[in-house]
Amino acid sequence: MIEQTSRRSFLMSSAAAAALGRNATGKVRLGGPIFLKSSDPAELAREHRRLGYSAAYCPGAKVGDAEHIAAIRNAFAKEDVVIAEVGAWKNMLDPDEGKRRENLNYVRERCALAEEVGARCCVDIAGSYNPTLWYGPDPKNLSREFFDATVANCRQILDSVKPKRTKFTIEMMGWNLPDGPDAYLDLIKAVDRKAFGVHLDVCNGVNCPTRFYKNTEYIQECFAKLGPWIVSCHAKDLQWITELNVHFLEVIPGRGQMDYKAYLRGLAKLPVDAPLMLEHLNTAEEYEEGKTYIRKVGAEIGVEFA
Repeated sequence: MIEQTSRRSFLMSSAAAAALGRNATGKVRLGGPIFLKSSDPAELAREHRRLGYSAAYCPGAKVGDAEHIAAIRNAFAKEDVVIAEVGAWKNMLDPDEGKRRENLNYVRERCALAEEVGARCCVDIAGSYNPTLWYGPDPKNLSREFFDATVANCRQILDSVKPKRTKFTIEMMGWNLPDGPDAYLDLIKAVDRKAFGVHLDVCNGVNCPTRFYKNTEYIQECFAKLGPWIVSCHAKDLQWITELNVHFLEVIPGRGQMDYKAYLRGLAKLPVDAPLMLEHLNTAEEYEEGKTYIRKVGAEIGVEFA
């Protein structure tokens, strides 16, 4: 396990930096995938607003396509829809050296795209030493070797791209580092770059019965410790499937046990309006159900949406 660091002075000294672009309204930006078949940025931006979304995943774009990227920025800004994230989703720790190099180049390119389009973040997971599944478990995924390699990868990407508008972020995973808020704080301190941020997926860190049973306290801990660095979040839910060992299943928000009151309260109090993005569902109807549930919980506790 990674040795825990002293955090009080670290948190206090870093909080001021996150106050840039403060969320003065306390409103939450909600977003998710859309099913409109179009490459026109204006049409895509309007469709997000029609669905009640004020945040979006980055539409298809390539680094260097200045005209198309400018069109995306302008169209989404006109509708007040922020680009929440550019996904990278490659294994930066692939055991195969050639694949690892190729993956790092891809992640670097995606971070550069996030910077050009003005996304809140580029997001990936740290990766895995698993030789067959890019996000799979491996005994070395909680090791000092894994941690140090992840620090080096994050620094390499940030020092290459030098982002000013976006952040590079790593999601928590239940069996890879960072596997919780304390490990994430260790990573933030070790990477030591202003453009390194937090993409919060609370479900990804629920890796034991204690965090499931006490997910309210766990969610509150995530916001208390990571709040100054959170730039975007994922919206999911978890059910416990009863078997002879622990099995948590991702489900539509509202069908599981995650405390969305705690989640939305935490988001509304952040120093920036970090988007909450629905993911991993299959149909427009499922996304509509999840969106409706989240808005219903918001109305119950007085949290408004942008």
